[in-house]
Amino acid sequence: NTAHELGHKHDRIDHILSHLALVPTGYNHFRIEHPYGHHKRAATPEDPASSRMGETFYEFWPRTVIGSFKSAIEIEKNRLKRKGKEFWSSDNELLQGWGMTAAFHGSMVGIFGKRTIPYLATQAFYGISLFEIINYIEHYGLLRQKKENGQYERTMPEHSWNNNNVVTNLFLYQLQRHSDHHA
Repeated sequence: NTAHELGHKHDRIDHILSHLALVPTGYNHFRIEHPYGHHKRAATPEDPASSRMGETFYEFWPRTVIGSFKSAIEIEKNRLKRKGKEFWSSDNELLQGWGMTAAFHGSMVGIFGKRTIPYLATQAFYGISLFEIINYIEHYGLLRQKKENGQYERTMPEHSWNNNNVVTNLFLYQLQRHSDHHA
């Protein structure tokens, strides 16, 4: 959740820190897709990070992981194109994040040997699953309606689930107040 909060900031240092927090999981595309994809499309059929009514977590997981990855690539391609840059450039935040992940995982294998690989893969899978189970719960079955002009209605508090427990609030940086986060 720290990576999530830092990823919403507008400061370059916070973005780097967000990527660093995502390094162990290799889920650095979250830093791009979440604020620029999910927040635009939350609670719509186009959002890979919004679970659908009747969809199990096991159906949601591959759809969101693959869909968010593809979405982040498109978002970053478009951002770089607007700046007159190529996708395969040092300005690409996705490549920067994945480079950090490769350096971290490579150094772990270099220090501790190949026996570290199953641990790294397991903790990455577990970390990604924790991210995605939160997404699954926070938007489960909620859907914004399309207006006559083809646009979706504005994201409102009813398009996210909330939990008002004090302990959850303290440990998750108010993430459980998810409608406040979107609306």
